[in-house]
Amino acid sequence: MTEKGAQGVVEDPRNWTRILAPYRETNVSRSLFELLVTAAPFVMFWALMWSSLAVGYWLCLLLAVPTAAFLMRLFMIQHDCGHGAFFRRPATNDWVGRIIGVATLTPYSFWLRAHAAHHANAGNLDHRGMGDIITLTTDEYLALPLWSRAAYRLYRNPIVMFGLLPLYLFVLHYRVPVGLMRAGIQPWLSTMGTNAAIAGIAAAMISLIGVGPFLLVQGPVVLVSASIAVWFFYVQHQFEDTRWAHEEHWHFHEAALRGSSHYELPPVLAWFTGNIGVHHVHHLSSRIPFYRLPEVLRDHPQLAGVGRLTFLQSLRCATLALWDAEWQRLISFRELRVRCSTSSSAPIRSLSAPLKNSVT
Repeated sequence: MTEKGAQGVVEDPRNWTRILAPYRETNVSRSLFELLVTAAPFVMFWALMWSSLAVGYWLCLLLAVPTAAFLMRLFMIQHDCGHGAFFRRPATNDWVGRIIGVATLTPYSFWLRAHAAHHANAGNLDHRGMGDIITLTTDEYLALPLWSRAAYRLYRNPIVMFGLLPLYLFVLHYRVPVGLMRAGIQPWLSTMGTNAAIAGIAAAMISLIGVGPFLLVQGPVVLVSASIAVWFFYVQHQFEDTRWAHEEHWHFHEAALRGSSHYELPPVLAWFTGNIGVHHVHHLSSRIPFYRLPEVLRDHPQLAGVGRLTFLQSLRCATLALWDAEWQRLISFRELRVRCSTSSSAPIRSLSAPLKNSVT
């Protein structure tokens, strides 16, 4: 079974597991190279930020942008390690992921569980909340009391979503295994071990350069990188033509292919974000190393038009907040208000399932 895509014939989503299998082969030398050209510049730019304090804080803030970009790329390497895609040996993936997690403030094993739940249930209305941006349907939103609607609108406000929320997520949320408090000792070991390593490195840096300079350098790097990370995670599933469905109509491969965007970025931005914009391919086969994702699009150009978003088009995604089951797309609060004002009565149904604690 096939259908026409924007650039050719798109295979039945179920066939892509077989088609993409050859791309899962990891090149260890390439992985080591990618790690080196990401970690070394991050350390160098961090040191430059500290040195620039003698010139002026404006220069330090300017340097925070490339520093945060390299930290974001380190996070993408950690992400690939979590999928077992960066090295051949699982133990190597895990230990590299744990070490990078200290720099990214992300406890590896704790994050891995939540992220695995996201991959297993993306687009499933009956399994929302773990590792996802909280998303309500229009009917669920209309059924809420006014104070709950106000809280959801505040959560979805771009200033909160891409400013306050990233700071909360990486600085506070990841310090305890929220959502996995009773899931055994492993999430606790992961978070507490990462916390101890972060505290040790921070203490060493503070003793070396002082608490003031450390915070002046590390603060903007964390803020910028965290905001970038949340934006990319957001836009890859919170776009107008994404797919959501209840369990009985939800299919993993369909949700992976059409519920994830192809965020087409300029080459430099694609490099810094580890090609994560090719997100539909990543969800179809998460074991593909990020440096092989462009290879998939080159060999299968019909995938390039599926869920395609340009940077300018993606900016509108920040206003989308509600899944409309009738229109089968994400809509904004404004669109819902217009729809309700032109309708004699808005359909209201009760929540179909309680939402779990969200990682974001």
